[in-house]
Amino acid sequence: MGNPRLAIARRELGSLRKEKTIVLALAIQLFVAAFSSFLVVGLVSLYDPSAGSYEVDVAVAGGDEAVESLLWATTAQDGIDAHVYPSTSSALTAFEQREVDAVLEASTDSDGRIRVLAVAPDSSVESTVIVVQLRETLQQLERNERAERGAFLESTPLRLPQAIDSNPYFGFTYTVLVPLLLFLPVFIAGSLVVDSLTEEVARGTLELLRVAPVTFPAVVDGKVLAAGGLAPIQAMAWMSLLSLRGTPIHNFGGLFGLVVGLTAVVVSLGATVALVAPDRRSSQLLYSVGVLLVFAGTSLLPLSPANTAAKLALDTAGTTSVAGVVGLLFVGAVSLLGMRMVVSRIDPNELG
Repeated sequence: MGNPRLAIARRELGSLRKEKTIVLALAIQLFVAAFSSFLVVGLVSLYDPSAGSYEVDVAVAGGDEAVESLLWATTAQDGIDAHVYPSTSSALTAFEQREVDAVLEASTDSDGRIRVLAVAPDSSVESTVIVVQLRETLQQLERNERAERGAFLESTPLRLPQAIDSNPYFGFTYTVLVPLLLFLPVFIAGSLVVDSLTEEVARGTLELLRVAPVTFPAVVDGKVLAAGGLAPIQAMAWMSLLSLRGTPIHNFGGLFGLVVGLTAVVVSLGATVALVAPDRRSSQLLYSVGVLLVFAGTSLLPLSPANTAAKLALDTAGTTSVAGVVGLLFVGAVSLLGMRMVVSRIDPNELG
């Protein structure tokens, strides 16, 4: 007989083909990774509605000076096409007749403050995009007024930061899409371990260990190896597909180490929870809460796993990122050792 851990791992991998939920999850990840070049356009629209090339027609009305300042702000804002109307009522009529997408009424108070009343649709699919464009226009108006009126103030105001023109597609790809494809297999791996062990307990098959030539720790190791070994392979496959689709991915070795370390932590948590609380529903609940706590804890670190993944993929990782990967690998090894200590103290005949 060969290594029992490898035999159990092969058996677990073979049984995954029968799990429709897991196969569907893999298919969705494969679809996202393989067709990311055009999916990212639609996803960025949800991530940053102002990223799309939308043109919003806005009716502008009100006092002459306030309207002039508002029009000045719209000229510096992409995606806004302003139309001046003689009165607010005519602008609202155009809005009701869908000649324009929104209305901005600008007026100046007695103290010189500009007040703007914005009217936007509340039930349209385009409402989010329109509101975002109006918000950025008003922010530009505020920026212009602060810069223009600064010389008339008694005290010098703080210098406004320069507006940053960033590419939302670039930011979304490396801060959302890459971590998603890297860490989603990790979460699935931990859930697989929980389901596999709790199913063994529910069926009573762990009692066969009395006569089977395999130890209980070897069974747990085999299940952990099957689920945990699949996650890094998936993650690297998704990164390879992204690279083939035109998204540059760097530091495959660092990304692999990052996923391996996080996988070790998550599958150790899943196995421990499944053995301590063998009920499937309770185990999945505790596992989910545990994963949230793990990521909440890592978010307090100088560089979280998501940021580390983005920096590694962008090839902008410094010593802090490298130290984070090494530290995560160490924590993963400690987690596996802790899981083995728990397993060694459990009698499989008392489970269930």
